[in-house]
Amino acid sequence: MARLALVTGGTRGIGEAICLALKDAGFAVVANYVGSEERAKAFTEQSGIPAYKWNVADHQACHDAVARIEAAHGPIEVLVNNAGITRDATMLKMTFEMWREVIEVNLGGCFNMAKAVYPGMRERKWGRIVNIGSINGQAGQIGQVNYAAAKAGIHGFTKALAQEGARFGVTVNAVAPGYIDTDMVAAVPPEVLEKIVARIPAGRLGQAHEIARGVVFLCGEDAGFITGSTLSINGGQHMY
Repeated sequence: MARLALVTGGTRGIGEAICLALKDAGFAVVANYVGSEERAKAFTEQSGIPAYKWNVADHQACHDAVARIEAAHGPIEVLVNNAGITRDATMLKMTFEMWREVIEVNLGGCFNMAKAVYPGMRERKWGRIVNIGSINGQAGQIGQVNYAAAKAGIHGFTKALAQEGARFGVTVNAVAPGYIDTDMVAAVPPEVLEKIVARIPAGRLGQAHEIARGVVFLCGEDAGFITGSTLSINGGQHMY
């Protein structure tokens, strides 16, 4: 029986690529989303992957959704914490609400989802948790103190939970993408994006499927001795 993987923020961008790659690798896949129901419906129709709507920043909603998914599809054995948002501004212009929302979704959502699935993984003595960090959580970025702090927190969270889960067969790793050709990066002003690409040794933006390949590797049966690691996929922009 195929292992069940849940991907948060899974109906678009990097999350969509991860869902499709996991399905191609033989996993049963379920996606989470919180935005456009029309987009999620199209994703399910095209991929055959069911999508469930809830906000990963809502602790109880995460537990309720996991219970609902497991009742319908079986135990969640792979969790990919991909859901994330940006609310960019320099410190002088950033409001507390912009700070709070990014921390609660990007970092809080990581905790909420892991909290909901980890006990079952530990009891079954097998699990894979992959958290999507960011180059900006490693190197920082002007105008993103909220996002950089949340992503840096994810890298620390990964190392700590990895130590707790290792002897129970639960691996916890992170993937840190660089600048990837997604809707989020497309929103960057062209003149700024040009300067960013100029600093990438590979000379281009990454593609979502390149991140997905790294995630699939970490979710595999033969990745059981890899835990607490961060796989940086950034074209050489930041070597950490």
